[in-house]
Amino acid sequence: MSTVGRRWLRETDPATVEYSTEAVDGWHRVRAGRGSGRTRHRNKLLLISFDGFRWDYDRDVETPNLDKMAQDGVKAAYVTPAFLTITSPSHFTMLTGRHIENHGVIHNIWFNTTTQEKKQYYMTQFVDSYWDNGSLPIWITAQRQGLKAGSLHFPGTAATYKGETVRVRQVEPRFYDHSNETDWRLNIDKVIGEWFHQQDLDFVSLYFGEPDLAGHSFGPDSPERREMVQQVDRTIGYIRDKIQDHGLTDRLNIIITADHGMSTVLRGGLVEEIILSKIPGFSFRDIQFQLLDYGPVGMLLPKEGMLEKVYQALKGGHPHLHVYKKEEVPARLHYSKHPRLLPIILIADPGYIVNGLLPLNSNKGEHGFDNEVMDMKAFFRAVGPDFQKNLMVDPFDMVDVYPLMCHLLGINPEINDGKLHNTKHMLVPKENTGGNNESK
Repeated sequence: MSTVGRRWLRETDPATVEYSTEAVDGWHRVRAGRGSGRTRHRNKLLLISFDGFRWDYDRDVETPNLDKMAQDGVKAAYVTPAFLTITSPSHFTMLTGRHIENHGVIHNIWFNTTTQEKKQYYMTQFVDSYWDNGSLPIWITAQRQGLKAGSLHFPGTAATYKGETVRVRQVEPRFYDHSNETDWRLNIDKVIGEWFHQQDLDFVSLYFGEPDLAGHSFGPDSPERREMVQQVDRTIGYIRDKIQDHGLTDRLNIIITADHGMSTVLRGGLVEEIILSKIPGFSFRDIQFQLLDYGPVGMLLPKEGMLEKVYQALKGGHPHLHVYKKEEVPARLHYSKHPRLLPIILIADPGYIVNGLLPLNSNKGEHGFDNEVMDMKAFFRAVGPDFQKNLMVDPFDMVDVYPLMCHLLGINPEINDGKLHNTKHMLVPKENTGGNNESK
């Protein structure tokens, strides 16, 4: 059939309004309203995140599989992640389409200001109340509307939401080697061969912990990071080969993106590091609780009656430190309204780290900076039966990925901050794929 013929069939698809879903021989079908009685199958969707894959990481290393994916599908100039540009908050924005101040996963670390308790990234994954905070991830929404969903290692996978979990899931062990290419391939075999092919899942989210770790350890401009990008590229080739082997190429859409980028940490020489204990007039004796030494953003809870004193001492205390009362954080960052956010928020300029008593952070690369900083932008590729081919698109925001995914899956989205209008031009034109999100 000619390309023109294929386009005509897509554009004259009769499915238009009032959709319902039913399972037919293992396929989910969308039944058109208005009594037409005609149906068409719903394509599957795989969301992949390569943690810390900066928008320009394919520019200084050969990436033949990423290049082929762009030819076969869609490449965005970059995606602007949610602020705070760190792993758990940004990934939950992917899953919900909500800004971080709206979904409430405000940091990688769960904390209790009364008991001083903190849980690091991994253990925070199991604190249900931290994740189940009013915003439902797309897995739960999809399951409630009759689809089968799975998630492997994706942040938020371990938690329960309104009494429900993603039904097919794998959470990584506590001390997991996120860089092991052999394990990557085993995980891909499970997702493609078992979950999509054998169990007929409709949606899966799949997470890889690199090239974030290489960027932290060696810096974003290091040969080690470039080598890891080549591993990512090989992996993308392996994913597409496995999809082909299992006969899923014409039934599975793939979105590959990242939670944030990476920037080089400035140290030594003439660099004046940000160390709060050295700022005149500031004292940790005035602080009830602190979240510091985790990158370029810090939060402070002053003791009762000490807020103004702490604020005035820190404001202007370092030329590369921005000090805000919570309500004064720039509105474009969407990081001021949630009650979990502490009264004073500190944001460092690119390349700087917010240290408390002493410099504890030894990373050569870091993220968490303002999401308008170019080093924080993430990459984006998409390919599959519903995506156009060889299309380069302008940048968009990470919150816009959620309504796009809901549209592809034909499900009604939860309340979100994204707009389908910002991504729908990536798709092969058709009247509707289902889901009541045209107004977004």
